[in-house]
Order: sequence, then structure tokens, then C-alpha cells
Amino acid sequence: MSKVLVVGGGASGMMAAIFAARNGHTVTLFEKNEKLGKKLFITGKGRCNLTNACDRDTFFDNVVSNSKFLFGSFNKFNNYDVIDFFEQLGMPVKIERGNRVFPVSDKSSDVIAALRQELDRLGVMICYRSEVTKILIRNNEFYGLILKDQKEEYYGDSVIIATGGLSYPLTGSTGDGYTFAKNIGHRITELSPSLVPIHVKEAYIKDLMGLSLKNIEVTVTNEQKVIYRDFGELLFTHFGVSGPVVLSASSFIIPYLKSSKKLILNIDLKPALSPEQLDARILRDFEEFKNKQFKNSLDHLLPNKLIDVIIRLSHIDSEKKVNSITKEERLRLVTLLKNLTFQITKLSDYSQAVITKGGIHVKEIHPSTMESKLTKNVYFVGELLDLDALTGGYNLQIAWSTAFAAGSSIN
Repeated sequence: MSKVLVVGGGASGMMAAIFAARNGHTVTLFEKNEKLGKKLFITGKGRCNLTNACDRDTFFDNVVSNSKFLFGSFNKFNNYDVIDFFEQLGMPVKIERGNRVFPVSDKSSDVIAALRQELDRLGVMICYRSEVTKILIRNNEFYGLILKDQKEEYYGDSVIIATGGLSYPLTGSTGDGYTFAKNIGHRITELSPSLVPIHVKEAYIKDLMGLSLKNIEVTVTNEQKVIYRDFGELLFTHFGVSGPVVLSASSFIIPYLKSSKKLILNIDLKPALSPEQLDARILRDFEEFKNKQFKNSLDHLLPNKLIDVIIRLSHIDSEKKVNSITKEERLRLVTLLKNLTFQITKLSDYSQAVITKGGIHVKEIHPSTMESKLTKNVYFVGELLDLDALTGGYNLQIAWSTAFAAGSSIN
């Protein structure tokens, strides 16, 4: 039996501590906050999208960075293992659209409570308000750590660093783990906020604030080159767009932001209809409303909040009678509905980022154990690593899998 110290009481820290303790080790977990799982509490709008019940190939299709590195840990503890794990802890789950997995209760607090109860059952010592400031290394091997404002050293045989990235800094994610990694010689790839809302140039976006659209298609282009295309839900904000399909798009946009080329966001409001089918649909509506003004003819086609904006952008006189609208004007409306276009200016910052893109270079970590290749008995898990995925429970699965690999592999 050895003494394992875990730094960080988020998703990956709690999971790593549980499996290290199940493996027979004495485990102490250090958390800088007054409670565990602060970021976990707000994930999935407080519902906690635990994982995704997809097949293996689909899972890896949704991992954006360094998916091959994940093979080892995912094979040891995959998405169905996570579902079994929580259900065995007495927390039943449900599967929703897109194979997203949530607690039946829809409460992230139940996820945290299940983990906390298991930590207690296993006798893991939890030290709250305990901010680790230094990892102690001697002869390229871990031997202890130091807490802020305390001169006392805590000794241990192994350390699992699970401090999270830079996203949602108010939850305590301030990048401490990157500093620890750098101090023992690890390379950190470029860091940036990811899975974030997108800001756009057009001022009229404010008129659409709060409007949520389902079943739309988003395409992002960089001088005609398609960077991203997907189908799903979108939310307009006072500065741009958000929602699942937009957050995923942001992950692909990051490498292009420094380019001088324009990044364009196109929204197809009616992706299920070809231009010809949409034109036929509009003709039917126009026939029904032929004696009405144009501004009163779009109720069947569009949500109210979108109508005024579409009328302005179509350059069709809002007072014009429907039976006077020309074919050219009608086709212009079709094109607009299939290509509502915005120029991307930037992404939101870490305060709104679901995850951090970039992190500890995975070539310097053993993929089956998460142990540092540079320093013995130091393990890095979760968001600290240069691993990221799209929305839908995939990033939490990365946290669970890497945490299991570390916690269960310590001798």
C-alpha cells in the first residue's frame, strides 16, 4: 500500500482518487475550494452531461485533438463503464437525443454526491481550502507537495494532478497544473478557450437576442474553404451566437482566428428543403396571404423575432402586397433563408469556455497510465492534457477515462 496525493477535486480528481483508493492505496485529495466539483456542478446547464452512449468509432470522431492518445485509457474505462459506474453507486442515468447521458434527476449535484459518498466510503481524506503551490521532486521522482501559506510539506509516493484548465476561472481553474508541469520540464501546447460562443460583426444581431433555433445547419468558411459544418441547435445572443452547434464550431475556428482572411458563418434556416422546395413552400404561403402585406406573410415560415430582420435583409418593401412580389424578390428571399450570413470577429473568453484547448504535450505522457515520462510517480489527468472534444459528454468522458487510467495503475 502506498500514499497517493490527488491535487484537484473536480471530475477527474474525484474519479482518480476513487480508483486509487479502490486499488488499496491511502489517498489524500487537496481541493482549493470549500467544496468538491464546482465546475461539474454547472456543466450541462446544471444537468451534467456525464458521457455519450455512442459507439467507439463515433466517440473518437468527436475527439478533436490527439484522439489516438486516448485509445489506451478509453479501452480501459469507456463510456459504458462510466454508465455502469454511476448506476452501481445508486445514481441512475438516462439517454437523451444525440446519445447524451444525464442523471435521471437532471441534477449535477447528484453526480457530485455519488462521487463524494464513494470517496467517504473508501476513506479518502479530503482537504478543503488547500491550494497546492509546489510539487516536490528529487532525483526525477515525486516525494511531496507544499500548500499555500503553509510551510509544512506533505509527503507521498505518487501524485495525480487534476487541477483542470483555464475555463470557468471562477470555479478555481486558474492553470496551476500547467505551472506544475512546466516546472518539471513538460511542454505546454498553445492554450485557448474552446467550446465558446462566437462574436459577429453585424449590429442587428442584438435584435435576435434570446431567439433559439432548432434543426438549422451551420457552415463556417475561410475564403470558400469549409472549416466546419453541422446540424443542430443555435441561440442568438447580444454579441453573436451560441448553442451546441456553435460551441462545437468554435473548436475548429481557433487555428484560423489569427489569419487575415475573413471567417464567415452561414446559417441555413431550412436545411431540410432544397432551394426549389423552399421556393415552392413560400409560393404556397404567398398564395394563402396574397392580399396581405409582405410583413404579415411569414408567420408560418419563421419565428416572430426573425421576421423583421429577414424583411430588412431581403430588401423587399415590408408594406408591399404579397401578390406584387416578383419572382426575383422571392428567389432573393429563398437565398437569404438558406444563407443567413455573419462575419466572425472573435470567440468569447475563458469565463464562458466549456473547456481549454491545448495543454500538456501528450507525447510526454504514458497513454495507458497518464504518468509523466519525465518524472516518476507524477500523473496528469483530464483537461490539463492536450485533449479536447466536441459537446455532448465527450470531454467529461476524457476526464473519467484518464482519471481511471491514473488511479488504477499506481502500484
